[in-house]
Amino acid sequence: MSQLLAKYLIEERGVREDKVEHLIAKTKESGEHLDAALVESGMLAETEMLEFFSNQLGLPYEPELGKYKPYPKFSEKVPVGFARNYNLVALDEVGGSVRVATCRPLDLYPMDELAGLLRKPIEPVLAPRVEISELINKSYAGNSEVSDEVERDLEADGMLDTDLEFDEKTDILNIATAAPIIKLVNTIFSQSLRMRASDIHIQPTEHKLQVRYRVDGVLYDVMTPSKKLQDAIVARIKVMGKMDIAERRLPQDGRASVKMGDAEIDLRISTVPTSYGERVVIRLLEKNNKQFHLADIGFMPDNEEMFNTYLGYSNGIILLTGPTGSGKTTTLYAAIGNINRPDINILTIEDPIEYQMPGASQVEVNEKKGLTFAKALRSFVRQDPDVILVGEIRDLETGHIAIQSALTGHLVFSTLHTNDAPSSVTRLVDLGVEPFLVSSSVICVVAQRLVRRICKECKAEYVPDERELKGFDLTMADLPEGHLWHGRGCEACFKTGFTGRTAIHEVLPISEHIKQQIVDKVAAGEIKRDAVRHGGLRTLRMDGMRKAILGQTTLEEIATITQRDTF
Repeated sequence: MSQLLAKYLIEERGVREDKVEHLIAKTKESGEHLDAALVESGMLAETEMLEFFSNQLGLPYEPELGKYKPYPKFSEKVPVGFARNYNLVALDEVGGSVRVATCRPLDLYPMDELAGLLRKPIEPVLAPRVEISELINKSYAGNSEVSDEVERDLEADGMLDTDLEFDEKTDILNIATAAPIIKLVNTIFSQSLRMRASDIHIQPTEHKLQVRYRVDGVLYDVMTPSKKLQDAIVARIKVMGKMDIAERRLPQDGRASVKMGDAEIDLRISTVPTSYGERVVIRLLEKNNKQFHLADIGFMPDNEEMFNTYLGYSNGIILLTGPTGSGKTTTLYAAIGNINRPDINILTIEDPIEYQMPGASQVEVNEKKGLTFAKALRSFVRQDPDVILVGEIRDLETGHIAIQSALTGHLVFSTLHTNDAPSSVTRLVDLGVEPFLVSSSVICVVAQRLVRRICKECKAEYVPDERELKGFDLTMADLPEGHLWHGRGCEACFKTGFTGRTAIHEVLPISEHIKQQIVDKVAAGEIKRDAVRHGGLRTLRMDGMRKAILGQTTLEEIATITQRDTF
């Protein structure tokens, strides 16, 4: 097959021979399937790749799947996570065999699994990924029946115009509070809770409305309501968030609280206007008074011990850094929870308040009324605080006040958005804070990322090959038990092999040597290199590798989340 492909690419497509040989050698070394590598490298468009393998393997090729209706037994017996993960969907049943569309003709494993799930022989059919995704949406629109019913009810009552957008005569509030729309939106929320989603995305396109859930950091398409319901759904959510339903040209933010079973959920709602209508993203935050602990978050014992040392300081700044959604706020709550005592006065300024912390006085940013991080911080120093939590250092003014608070005897916690721990101190300098102030106030920086945990229900050990270990500079001698773990995929994890997430960390104490480097304006890369070589710093990737060796996550997941260390 490789020789036929090479001949086709060189003679028919005009690709250079050395490029073709390099691609084939790379796939053999990495174990990546050749069909996926062709598309990712750009040597062939997906349709060209599918046509080639259709001719060579004698498999039928369907460029469009719009004529097919959902095969009911597929959605009943095959978990949605499995279908989306492997891009597989049943088309129909012919002669006792189920014809299944795939865009990866060389990936045979999921076909074997699918045959077991359906208990029928499988006949592969090649089709573009986008077509498969559309049919998956229809097959699992478990709730397409609900959206269809809503559309019928609204049209029967004369409440839904045939046009795709409401006109000026349409009473939007009337439709937004209609029972069918309320039922549909409630279905979206309840399903998100069942799937353990952290965010709901409602994204309009030219011809459809797509509902997606973010589960363990990954977005999944779950529902495609009728385009006619778009404005009604958005209006209903705006009503819940006490937002202006008539304003569709400007971004808006809102908040709401809903009860789902025994859980009470806070909703943070954001809308932005797009060319196809308003896009809505809803962050789901479960209300609870749970006390977080550093060990629960994922700190390794040595990192936890080091971090706890600085929690005992009476003054200084402790910074948490990482991208949005990396769990920084949760870690800050856990850190303050470790030192929260009746004899300590704790004040926080947050945007917004995500968890209730017993014993602490929490203030929420309200920029419309002039309550900013900087203004609240100025007031805090007159409130006799021992510990101050600043949700984020966004500007020079906030940075200056936080540093002054630390230098005048307060322990200050805050967050920044940087790629690693050493970059945080240089970011403060970039904001305009004097290097000597940074060096004399910051005592510890922790970088954090979230990685998916291996599902406990289907966790299995395996012996990795040398190529996999080589990418992490590991050998079999580095594996105490001689193997690693992965998830085989089961009902509990939607066939992904992962359930839940844990954190990996990079804990950087600001030593005297690093303080001098900050004053000398040394680059973040050099600070990091010295800290690893002489200060015992474990980078995010190193910490992630430890968790993979312990069986908490996989090396593949660590490679996705972290960058390779280059020193």
